[in-house]
Amino acid sequence: MAMDLLRQLAASSLPATFRTPVEIDKIRLLRAAGLVIALTPASPGALTPSGAGHAAHVLAITEKGREELARFSLPGDAPPMRPVRTPWWKARNTTGHFRRAP
Repeated sequence: MAMDLLRQLAASSLPATFRTPVEIDKIRLLRAAGLVIALTPASPGALTPSGAGHAAHVLAITEKGREELARFSLPGDAPPMRPVRTPWWKARNTTGHFRRAP
């Protein structure tokens, strides 16, 4: 399933390269759905110069891809971790910028 590959991509460092026909097809599906930014080889029937690489290179997971990962979970999976951001106003309060003079 292509979503399994998307989960694998989310857990690995990018860019990533895939060479098997099955993986390349899954990456084509993910790219067509707008879930990843990837470079894939031309379709088998297309004219390509000899020596052209037969590999797919995934450069990034899109925001839409991250949203799909957050919605897609299997039974027993831990919920996806989201980065915790401190609001700007709270961060400024901890630096002492808003302290009142005694």
